[in-house]
Amino acid sequence: MKKIQIFIVLILGLMCVSCQNENSSFKTAKDFFPKERAKVLVVGTFHFDYPDSDAHKTNEKDKLDVLKEPKKSELKELIEYIKSFQPNKIAIEADSSWSATHKLNQYKEGKFRNDRDERVQLGMRIAHELSIDTLYAIDAWSMAQDIQKRDSVYTNELWKDYDLIGNSSEEAAAKNWLKYEDNLKNKLSLLEYFKRMNSAEFHKYGYGIYLQGDFKLGQYKGADIISYWWYNRNARIFRNLQEVITSTNDRVLVIFGNGHAPLLRHLISSSPEMEFVEFDKLRYP
Repeated sequence: MKKIQIFIVLILGLMCVSCQNENSSFKTAKDFFPKERAKVLVVGTFHFDYPDSDAHKTNEKDKLDVLKEPKKSELKELIEYIKSFQPNKIAIEADSSWSATHKLNQYKEGKFRNDRDERVQLGMRIAHELSIDTLYAIDAWSMAQDIQKRDSVYTNELWKDYDLIGNSSEEAAAKNWLKYEDNLKNKLSLLEYFKRMNSAEFHKYGYGIYLQGDFKLGQYKGADIISYWWYNRNARIFRNLQEVITSTNDRVLVIFGNGHAPLLRHLISSSPEMEFVEFDKLRYP
């Protein structure tokens, strides 16, 4: 009886191997697209100069200064880590009116060195140290602004009561989380914190904040606003990024406020032209 059972197991095992070999002959979706793709590293960041233009405001006691110790040295460590990606192009959160490359040339002459703006302290500094001559400004306004110009009556009615401020238990949890993160920035080194804030989990919950509170406004009002405002803005940013990439050998460093990173992660990861590089997977030193 035992010999019969062993024989049956062997036969079933051979059948499974045969099935696996047969299935392995089928192509997968990725087999139809180029194997070589431009590599993109998204560095989601907080705004070093705290412009307070976002819904979440950082308390004064939790604001850190990247131009003073110990953060000054930590910034250097963070920059060396990012440089290990060896980018040949750098894109930042700015539009064309910011004159990014012109300012980069001025930076190389000694200007802006004491500006706390992350576009300067990360973007320009890394470009200068790697002898990169162009800084790409790929930010974009959303479709919401275009529609406002065409039909202000409709858009004003749509945006009524939408303010990203609410009192639900989910929003309370989000506020507590963001306050905790503000405090944590002072306890971890900049590199440690950037690895944390650029993780897939952080991005997941960071984007989840947009899907509660006023997202539930009306039947579709909140969803419509997110669609033509936040989704659309990041889709346009991604479209600008596509224009930056001209070769499968490109290695593009993208520096943006971390609120944009979840959608950029999704768009880049889904693109057959690009490979999303995980921030904490860089080989350093």
